[in-house]
Amino acid sequence: MPIVHTKGLTRRFNGFVAVDSLDLDVEEKEVFGLLGPNGAGKTTTIKMLTTLLPVSGGSAQVAGRDVRARPAEVRKVIGYVPQMLSADATLTGYENLVIFAKLNNVPRDQVEKRARNALERMGLSEFGDKLVRTYSGGMVRRLEIAQSALHFPRVLFLDEPTIGLDPLARRAVWDMVRQLRDEYGTTIFLTTHLMDEADALCDRIAIMHKSKLVVLGTPTELKERVGVSSLDEVFIHHTGGMIESGGSIREIQRERMTARRLG
Repeated sequence: MPIVHTKGLTRRFNGFVAVDSLDLDVEEKEVFGLLGPNGAGKTTTIKMLTTLLPVSGGSAQVAGRDVRARPAEVRKVIGYVPQMLSADATLTGYENLVIFAKLNNVPRDQVEKRARNALERMGLSEFGDKLVRTYSGGMVRRLEIAQSALHFPRVLFLDEPTIGLDPLARRAVWDMVRQLRDEYGTTIFLTTHLMDEADALCDRIAIMHKSKLVVLGTPTELKERVGVSSLDEVFIHHTGGMIESGGSIREIQRERMTARRLG
């Protein structure tokens, strides 16, 4: 059974349909990429699957739990790293992890061990007792992914996880994603505007356009269907436009703010 399953999943905002009858299955232990221009419905989809937004129509299950009927149970089995930074810059990396562990009901006698192990796993051991405000952008993202995985979620949702990062930091995040999938069996559900990132990381990719799912398959399958050599060309073929991270003024401001803070 798919670990993420949606049927006719829909979200409306005052008459505007942000996600339109989405049917989607994500298999356990895969890295799944949801692509599309800003405004296509990617982030809205993630927010419904993580119970941050109510569902207007259709259904969705995560790890066998219905997001409408059992939202508290869904939150126990997922992790979520949003575009905007979630780490507290006034605390140390270790303190961030401890707080997050307690919020996610990690057993008290395991909190310190899991926090220290997470720092080591993410290559942050020597920085664990330093304030997060002194971290580089890549270190902050690694810390956020570490804290989101402290309770061993079955599904980890990453919304634009490498926005604002330099190529070296992006590669470090990619390595972390693969490690979570390969060593811990975590299913990764991510959004990105970076086609090379999607090609390198994702087992399968779905592209949304104007609130609808327009194509789904492995990176190789999608390129072969269109007869092209890059996902950039696949994206343009199915969305009819250039790849860009533009959108509304609010979306642009949010992305630029995140990029500045990570830079």
